[in-house]
Amino acid sequence: MKINGLDIDSAVVGSVGTNCYIVRKEGSNRCVVIDPGDSGKELANFVKNQSLEVEDILLTHAHFDHILGVTDLKANAGGRICVLEEEKELLEDANLNVSSMVGQAICLQADVLLKDGQTYETADMKFSVIHTPGHTKGSCCFYLKEEGILFSGDMLFLESIGRTDLPTGNGRAILESLDQKVLTLPEDVKVFPGHGPATDIGYEKANNPYAGM
Repeated sequence: MKINGLDIDSAVVGSVGTNCYIVRKEGSNRCVVIDPGDSGKELANFVKNQSLEVEDILLTHAHFDHILGVTDLKANAGGRICVLEEEKELLEDANLNVSSMVGQAICLQADVLLKDGQTYETADMKFSVIHTPGHTKGSCCFYLKEEGILFSGDMLFLESIGRTDLPTGNGRAILESLDQKVLTLPEDVKVFPGHGPATDIGYEKANNPYAGM
């Protein structure tokens, strides 16, 4: 998909259908991979076949279904593992990231710990890092302001939000994140979530049943 000067390729991976995104500037061979939740070797083969270089692996949070492909992707195509600093504990703990419960225990070490509010420049793009606790304590969204695109992870879905019953989840926090940090973005911002179809901020302000709760 070409949108607002970007090439965005997506793949639905893993047992619960996680959206993984490969993002780059149009015409560039430098890319980031967002939430490789499984099929790391296949993702690596894709970027190699497209003659792309993975600069960073951006994680919206550390649940198993967003990280199981990281090891194979990194080993075969490179890329630094980037996660919000508040999510470091989950990334390193197979019980907290729920991977042990699905029989695929994984613990990872971040190469880059991101901070809320920072602008992280990579692959010729400028990602604003927005801490959106609730689904997990260190969940974040990646916002490309110039392009009007938000990668929301499991914080926001089409007409829904993420679950809060797993370790470090918080129902009140996710509602505050939704209203105070996400739905305050411009209405024409396109939202690419961790599961399900894309949406936009204006639609969610008008139709998401959790807005304003």
